[in-house]
Amino acid sequence: MHYETIAFDITGGVATIRLNRPDVMNALNTQMRAEIADAVTRGGREARVVVLTGEGRAFCSGQDLGGGGNAAMLDIERTLRDEYVPMLMAIAECPVPTIAAVNGAAAGAGANLALAADVVIATESAVFTQAFTRIGLIPDAGGTWLLPRQVGMAKAMGAALFAEKITAGKAERWGMIWEMLPDAEFEAGWRARAEQLATGPTAAYARVKEAMRSSFANTLEEQLAVEARLQGECGKTRDFKEGVVAFLEKRPARYEGR
Repeated sequence: MHYETIAFDITGGVATIRLNRPDVMNALNTQMRAEIADAVTRGGREARVVVLTGEGRAFCSGQDLGGGGNAAMLDIERTLRDEYVPMLMAIAECPVPTIAAVNGAAAGAGANLALAADVVIATESAVFTQAFTRIGLIPDAGGTWLLPRQVGMAKAMGAALFAEKITAGKAERWGMIWEMLPDAEFEAGWRARAEQLATGPTAAYARVKEAMRSSFANTLEEQLAVEARLQGECGKTRDFKEGVVAFLEKRPARYEGR
């Protein structure tokens, strides 16, 4: 696919997807959603970590409500089902770690696009807003599933009902994101995190994701069985053997991702 609304690059095992409609704060339109889904899928095949970030002063302002038509005529159910679901499931099912490097405002579906990633790193000046009720809607793009699991029902409900801005500092305290970085250190910081994952035990990371996500639907006994199965698979990888040898030789492990 030829990309027009995003920039895509793979360097050193890191696939970087940069939302590239800064004139509209990287608002999501039909083309961008399709391009993100394609790029995440491609990154999962060709790289060892996928990073989503934004160009300009915003990460993503959510659904493009101006894109050449009356927003009230938008078929929201069809758009969510046919365009958002493939994009979000591409992120959820990506076999390598995903990072959202939130460089500025993340609002509405843009906030939940960020929260769909495995790890969220935000710059200090970033804000997250569940802006939906401001225009008479409910949180979508996975927001009603993600938020209660990340911050608990009380804070999720307040964020959805009041639609107030949540600063990066508050998001970090709530457990909504992994870490907040000073603006001046943001780019170097998320790149260092991405490079760390890109040189790590990729096969283990995939199973970490599977185990963590399955836990919400399992009893303790069922989850212990999942852990045993996935750990058994990890134990057969070259990375596990390399990790043990490196530990015994007191040197950094050189993981191949298999």
